[in-house]
Amino acid sequence: MNEGRLLSKILNKCSNRRLLDQGKQVHGVVEKLRLGRDLILNNDLIDMYAKCGTVDFACKVFDRMPQRNVVSWTALMCGYLQNGDAKTSLVLFVKMGLRNVISWNAMIAVYTHEGNGALVDLYVKCRRVAEARRVFDRIEEKSVMSWSTLILGYAHEDDLAEAMDLFRELRESRQRMDGFVLSSLIGVFADLALVEQGKQMHGYTIKVPYGLLEMSVANSVLDMYMKCGLTDEADALFREMPARNVVSWTVMITGYGKHGMGNKAVELFNGMQVNGIEPDTKDLIEKMPLKPNVGIWQTLLSVCRMHGDVELGKQVGEVLLRLDGNNPANYVLMSNIYADAGYWKESEKMREISKRKGLKKEAGRSWVEIAKEIHIFYNGDGMHPLIGEILQVLKEMEKRVKEEMGYVHSVNFALHDVEEESKVESLRIHSEKLAIGLVLVRGGLKAERVIRIFKNLRVCGDCHTFIKGLSKVLKIVFVVRDANRFHRFENGLCSCGDYW
Repeated sequence: MNEGRLLSKILNKCSNRRLLDQGKQVHGVVEKLRLGRDLILNNDLIDMYAKCGTVDFACKVFDRMPQRNVVSWTALMCGYLQNGDAKTSLVLFVKMGLRNVISWNAMIAVYTHEGNGALVDLYVKCRRVAEARRVFDRIEEKSVMSWSTLILGYAHEDDLAEAMDLFRELRESRQRMDGFVLSSLIGVFADLALVEQGKQMHGYTIKVPYGLLEMSVANSVLDMYMKCGLTDEADALFREMPARNVVSWTVMITGYGKHGMGNKAVELFNGMQVNGIEPDTKDLIEKMPLKPNVGIWQTLLSVCRMHGDVELGKQVGEVLLRLDGNNPANYVLMSNIYADAGYWKESEKMREISKRKGLKKEAGRSWVEIAKEIHIFYNGDGMHPLIGEILQVLKEMEKRVKEEMGYVHSVNFALHDVEEESKVESLRIHSEKLAIGLVLVRGGLKAERVIRIFKNLRVCGDCHTFIKGLSKVLKIVFVVRDANRFHRFENGLCSCGDYW
């Protein structure tokens, strides 16, 4: 038997019996015999150190190896797992890039047995939801944490259908959802403004004995109602709460602020102090509808655009780009100001700078909930099965608003150096208009109803003008939540006073 094989057998015995001191002595012999480049011996050393609880030494051996194979990675990965460091183990698994049976089973064996969601969580954080689902499906006894992690993953990838299907399966599984899980799921409904699902979750928290008694859950429901534009429901729950903390008050105050209900916000702020709650100034500032410095400059830049003040816009833009030069929205806003004035070269220059810096503007999208079903539209979206009817009803509504309210397309918001007719067409397919069009096609012409639309970016000026006119013509209230605030369009006016 050669020296390498003999040392390998001895190391295996040290590993199995957790003989660290003897293992270190064998390691010394390996170095003296200049066998430090031997792949098998290095793998044995990693395994020995890991099983003896000294994973740091195992990592040092791994780092010094001139070459590694799947056994090397798996030994170190399992070492971290056995020593309670699942996070590092999972990171190694992703870095490894070798998806063979050995490495896969090494990870799955632990997690499928215990129903742990750590591997699901790692894939979700890496935005690899399909692989997270494959791991999830292999877990025999799924923990509620693994369910909620995957639901959140689908939601963050805008796959609302899968998120909701999985949520229904979770409820049918009759697993007990603790306060953390409930708050997380309610947070998804809040961010996506899923009104009906949010109400169902509120009902669920009332039925279970531990639901609204947990402050974090009650505060999440408050936040959900505010983000869905249901201020009355939020107010009713707030008044019914047997106890409130600073988060409860802050959610209500900032919520009213985003709805343009300044008097209510001030009233609650005063009530907060009367009730002996010390306001968290930092938290309140961070949640202000108009962020200090950057937010105020962005608003001022928007005002410059509305009034066509290019010179002042340039000055404001310079300040804004110094303060927040890595935000693609600021370059888009500056580009828009130049485009409005017909300065196409300057407009293109702003976009080129943004492109060189590797900044990408988030795609504009709007969504609306109809009969418990979520419909998502992107700008220029032509994929909806009712798109023909949607565009037709929008054309008819534009004609009515033009005749009755004097509406004229603000073609400067089209932002393309193209013919006038093409600009008008491009404005008609903005995501918020498409969402409204679908509601109208599906029977939303009933007067005195409230239509809620949600958008991930700031609503554009042309859409803002159009929706104001439409609210007057149809006698319908439109509540639009954009990236900055809520807009309540009623009788031809908007709650923002045309400053947003």
